[in-house]
Amino acid sequence: MEEYIRSRVPWTTETSLVTKTEEVGIDFDRFIDGLKNNKTDAEMASEFGVTEKTISYLKDHFMRYGIGSTIGQD
Repeated sequence: MEEYIRSRVPWTTETSLVTKTEEVGIDFDRFIDGLKNNKTDAEMASEFGVTEKTISYLKDHFMRYGIGSTIGQD
């Protein structure tokens, strides 16, 4: 009987937060500082010139996946 063997090469399931922030014109390091300093979505949206919905999406991505999401085995 054959077993399903998962690939041992790490692969990502989501675009990294670095890439996502770059795509919307947000400096990644400043975004992380905003999270660290507990800034509101409104404060960050104003600082970066994007909508609160964009900030909310990026924060949600960070909470779910972290900076990057890599799955695989060594």
